[in-house]
Amino acid sequence: MSYFFREFREECIEALMKAVEDFGIPDGRLRSSINPPPRPEFGELSSSICFDIARERGGSPKEIAGKVLGKVDYAILRYVLRVEEAGGGYVNFHLDYDRATPRILTEVLENSCEYGYVKAKRPLRVVVEHTSVNPVHAIHIGQARNTVLGDSIARILKARGHSVKTRYYVDDMGRQSAILAYGYLKLGNGEVEGKIDHFLGSVYSLTNCILEVKSLKRRIEETQPEQLEELNRLRARLDEWVSIAAELQEKHPSLFEKLTTLIEDDAETQVGMLIRDYEQKKPSAVEAIRRVSALCLEGFKETLRKLEVEFDSWDWESDLVWSSVVGKILEELKRTGYVREVEGVLELESERIVDDFNLREKLQLTERYSLPPLTLARSDGTTLYTLRDIAYTLRKFEEADRVINVIGAEQRLAQIHVKAALYALGKHNYADNLTHFAFGLVEMPGYKMSSRRGRLVTLDSVITESVKRAELEVEKRSEKLREDEKRKIAETIAISAVKYALLSVDPSKTVVFTWDRVLSLEKNSAPFINYAYTRAVGILNKAPSLKATPDFKLLRHPLEKALILRVAMFPEVFEEAAEKLRPENLATYSNELAEIFHEYYEKVNVIRAENEDLRSARTGLVRAVKIVLENAMSLLGVNLTPKM
Repeated sequence: MSYFFREFREECIEALMKAVEDFGIPDGRLRSSINPPPRPEFGELSSSICFDIARERGGSPKEIAGKVLGKVDYAILRYVLRVEEAGGGYVNFHLDYDRATPRILTEVLENSCEYGYVKAKRPLRVVVEHTSVNPVHAIHIGQARNTVLGDSIARILKARGHSVKTRYYVDDMGRQSAILAYGYLKLGNGEVEGKIDHFLGSVYSLTNCILEVKSLKRRIEETQPEQLEELNRLRARLDEWVSIAAELQEKHPSLFEKLTTLIEDDAETQVGMLIRDYEQKKPSAVEAIRRVSALCLEGFKETLRKLEVEFDSWDWESDLVWSSVVGKILEELKRTGYVREVEGVLELESERIVDDFNLREKLQLTERYSLPPLTLARSDGTTLYTLRDIAYTLRKFEEADRVINVIGAEQRLAQIHVKAALYALGKHNYADNLTHFAFGLVEMPGYKMSSRRGRLVTLDSVITESVKRAELEVEKRSEKLREDEKRKIAETIAISAVKYALLSVDPSKTVVFTWDRVLSLEKNSAPFINYAYTRAVGILNKAPSLKATPDFKLLRHPLEKALILRVAMFPEVFEEAAEKLRPENLATYSNELAEIFHEYYEKVNVIRAENEDLRSARTGLVRAVKIVLENAMSLLGVNLTPKM
């Protein structure tokens, strides 16, 4: 499907290409030189190509721009009013709003909820794996960033026309799951206090802490007095864990006392046996770990329902191991010649793979960077996480042309190892179509999270606090609404605010989560955008019915032109967000559109316009803004409420 702004851009490119053909400028460079200028007086699109020509051939960019303007063929320009030089050499294209506005607004109104969703020329089968929080404690606010980013990427790609499946990888094979299962077994699978995943998180933190204290005490006893340096190191670690124990005991006195009494001195051995027995699918271990993991996942699902996040598949790591797929992949890797055995441990020589296949540039590794080997299996035969991840990646590609793993930036090395392994296995196409969508941390000023200390800001607690704060704002503004209406509005605003705060920041950067920003009605936030939407709905509820064919040429106010242009740009913003996986671009776009609309609302009267024709045209514009705000925010999984 074509859309107006693309046609306008292509029109400008074609005219400029003909005007500079004597300079031999490559098509790609010319295209990349055309962008929206910083201020409206410079037109709607501007090219810096004359500066490039001046650098290569000499001369003044301004003089070159003058020559270029003299060669512009206006006969091929349908939507360009004029082309001018400005800023010492920029070529600026000014839109003919009289011609463009009817086309733009009709496009929006006719396509409505599908407006802007430009379909891919070649739809793909895409798997998006996201969230995948280990089932040992409640989802915290840092992990929630993974959830909302992954969900948004899936929504964007679906709107682009791709067939998208979302997967959650249940990591139930590691030490953490075994520790939780051991602690829960010791409690006798007894009464649960509070929400199940929160309770299990407490059991895990306490059990892990008690195990660490017992282990360190034993190691100190076994260390010879002359090994002073090692003794000091162990004592320092013990002091730290004793401090953690005191903090956990204060938070959970009854549970701490029970577990301290029940956990035996050989607990570490029992946990180790549980890990091995689970990998070998022994019934007692399966019952213990599967039960506690499933309980934790039920808590996750309850939380995720609040965010309206669902998964097409919940994939258990243990199923991969038990199916013998992991063992088969290990054997295949051995046959590649890139696996070596070091004291019984099997290692993948990833750096040799990278160099043999010339992958440094592709994997963004410098020549000086030394890639460590990847341990695939321990000397006791148990496999490690990344080997299982390689097997899981191969399984995902059985039903996908592209796989996107939404995983924290700290997992970059593991993802490089996976790609190296795929190359060693001859799955070059898989490696090239595997995307690690990395993201940074979430910080809450004044609070330092620590899983060891059970100090987590859970997503549930953030949602609860957000709803409470939103209720206060709704109460101020909507006193006449019924209590159930106010509650529903507050919940929508609160959850949308949390999602938007996690989505609106460049994924590579840290999100600084503060309530002043998250729930602000005056700047970049979901409530700020929702308020613009609410204002638009309010106007439309009061305005008479739209004429069959409004005269959109009457929209000449500078703010009207700004809104029309911004609305026209939405398909291009969406297309780039989908192709480059940039959900934050949609957040920025929505905020900018809301800013302009708020100013329009304050300065231009729609309901009391000078005449019926102008009122109808303005009503159509407001409806177009409402549609675009809905469409943009729905891609982020952010709901808007008509009342605030």
